[in-house]
Amino acid sequence: MTHERVTAIDAAGRTAVLVARDGLPIGIIAVADRPRESGKDAIDLLRAHGVAHIVMLTGDSRGTATAIAAELGVDECRAELLPEDKVAAVEELRRAHGSVAMVGDGVNDAPALASADVGIAMGVAGSDAALETADIALMADELLRIPYTFRLSRATVRNIKANLAISVVLKAAFVVAAVGGVATLWMAVLADTGASIIVIANALRLLRAD
Repeated sequence: MTHERVTAIDAAGRTAVLVARDGLPIGIIAVADRPRESGKDAIDLLRAHGVAHIVMLTGDSRGTATAIAAELGVDECRAELLPEDKVAAVEELRRAHGSVAMVGDGVNDAPALASADVGIAMGVAGSDAALETADIALMADELLRIPYTFRLSRATVRNIKANLAISVVLKAAFVVAAVGGVATLWMAVLADTGASIIVIANALRLLRAD
């Protein structure tokens, strides 16, 4: 009967803790991990940003992991993984879906963070190994910072492309003016220093990114 109850508790996404007296079981305490309140919102925002496949990799028991994955609405759940299993999962997901971003905070996540195309460590709760291995460390222990990171990175890429276009256009315009014999000293200043000021001012707009 005890085994059946433990199995039922595990299937419900909880971990069974047996209480014994004089070597005989007298009760079972069921404990459960609860996903963070912002977890579902973070996943929904990632989908809105075009992240098509979200997978949960965990060393927890299969029953617990399955229950939490269903509550969060992830696409796939892989449980009872060792650190090397997480690395293998990252490599498999890369072959199936392309570039992989891995989010983790523990020592067991460090190898997978290093293996992923982009490793993101949760800074406040993260271990030293995870922080040193990851490409990005989020110092605020908030899951909603993950979709924010995606937005900021894409805004940065757009900003870089715009700055390159501005620089090329100004330089090209000065070259045309110089070939035509109408270039002046002020045009040269505008093409050089002026372009730098414009590019810096455009880049500063990222400080207001939200």
